[in-house]
Amino acid sequence: MSRIPEPQSTPEGPAYEGRLLDRSDEEVVDQGAAFDLRTLVSRRTVLSVFGLGVGAVALAACTTDTGGAGGTASSGTATDAATDASATGEIPDETAGPYPGDGSNGPDALADSGIVRSDIRSSIGGGTTAEGVPMALSLTVLDTANGDVPFEGVAVYVWHCDAAGGYSMYSDGIENETYLRGVQVADSSGTVAFTSIFPACYTGRWPHIHFEVYPTLDDIGDSANAIATSQVALPQGASESVYALAGYEGSTENLAQVSLDSDNVFGDDGGALQLATMTGDATSGYRAALTVRVDTTTTPTAGAAPSGGGTGGAPGGGSRPR
Repeated sequence: MSRIPEPQSTPEGPAYEGRLLDRSDEEVVDQGAAFDLRTLVSRRTVLSVFGLGVGAVALAACTTDTGGAGGTASSGTATDAATDASATGEIPDETAGPYPGDGSNGPDALADSGIVRSDIRSSIGGGTTAEGVPMALSLTVLDTANGDVPFEGVAVYVWHCDAAGGYSMYSDGIENETYLRGVQVADSSGTVAFTSIFPACYTGRWPHIHFEVYPTLDDIGDSANAIATSQVALPQGASESVYALAGYEGSTENLAQVSLDSDNVFGDDGGALQLATMTGDATSGYRAALTVRVDTTTTPTAGAAPSGGGTGGAPGGGSRPR
């Protein structure tokens, strides 16, 4: 269990990390949202005080895995309850990677009328269905420019690799498949939901899911219209449980070689604003959720495919898990 931090005595009154307590007669963890926000040192630290939770999910730290790079899976059902730090800042802009399928690097799944779907396990119009541990993904998009109200009506495009680390439309042997790609329009709560599978961990990358947010469904015809491009990080405990199963060969070894801090995407902040809250187990499947705060007053800086992106070969610049 994390120790409750003690305030320091200063001539001006009780303080924590150099900041005077707003409520001098209360503990550090009871100072309120304004003090909590000042405790955010940078995007490299989710919260410097355990349990502050500005819009966060409380953690039972002694019994559950927070999903961090150094965590271990809990006993019994593998359940990850990650702090919902996404409520404390705008979702970071990230690269769409070399396999977006949005027309910015070759193939364009967004031009297919069947791309608007919630179940993305099969290829559009038939073909292969991706196999793996079931995963339900929900993203709740908030309009930061207007006071974090639900961003109703935005279109969210999601894509990720399969259990072998391959991306449909690009990787060897699945260039003609379109599975694990889909678009949903946010409801009145700003939420989109997808039915998918747990993705693999391929060489050099932490397990993740890509997504782009567009103002409306009519805007998905041009990837330049995206108002946010980012990635969801998946918790360590759930990943370890899934990768111990048949069909995910190689992912365990790949996961052991990377951490959220060393990952070339999440390493900027250890995935603080992108780590999904996850419940469930590897037998019945998982539910992953993330709050995505989008600020339309800032200029998107991501989306371009890095040099070297092509049609096939190994995802992420390394070998596929098998």
